[in-house]
Amino acid sequence: MSLAYRVSKYNRERKWKIFLKEIDPKPEMSVLDVGYSANEMSETDNFIEKFYPYPQMLTALGLEDPANFRKMYPQVECLQYDGTRFPFEDQSFDVCWSNAVIEHVGTREQQLNFIRETKRVAKRVFFTTPNRYFPVEVHTRTPLLHLMPKSVFESYLRFIGKGWATGSYMNLLSSGEIKTLLQEANITEFEIIKNRLMGFSLDFVVIINSGEN
Repeated sequence: MSLAYRVSKYNRERKWKIFLKEIDPKPEMSVLDVGYSANEMSETDNFIEKFYPYPQMLTALGLEDPANFRKMYPQVECLQYDGTRFPFEDQSFDVCWSNAVIEHVGTREQQLNFIRETKRVAKRVFFTTPNRYFPVEVHTRTPLLHLMPKSVFESYLRFIGKGWATGSYMNLLSSGEIKTLLQEANITEFEIIKNRLMGFSLDFVVIINSGEN
């Protein structure tokens, strides 16, 4: 098992413990998972489907064809959408969970829409995202170069054969940028928890509470 994988597994377990503590799942609680993986690359994919104690109360939403996901998690309702408006009525769920998805949804405007949609359909929101300023870019395992202009970083990624991580694939956020997005979405009741590694903030857990429009 690689060091990077061990760190990823440890951090996902850490975020899961925060979710259990802060959200306190109950049998009657309906939960939306935004950003399922149709084809799992590791045992940490689809984390909530693997460990949520009431899988029949889960609904998964994503861009990929759900056929394979449904075979893996037959108790979970699964819907495919186009990446814009979530196909649910307002306040359809008690909680929306989204783990390391917002950095992949595209432009800043698309990230803002993503936040608005999570809050529109759920009473509480729990989402996570890597810290833009962590010394190592966690998707590509690249140190420091992601702190340079995006064009420079992407030129390097193409050079080393990781062009899949360029373009709209990844737009990382800092804590300040997350706060700005939340404020633009008219959300004021929120908490940002910093998960640290070696003294640096590795990623953020963002919890949006009820009572916001």
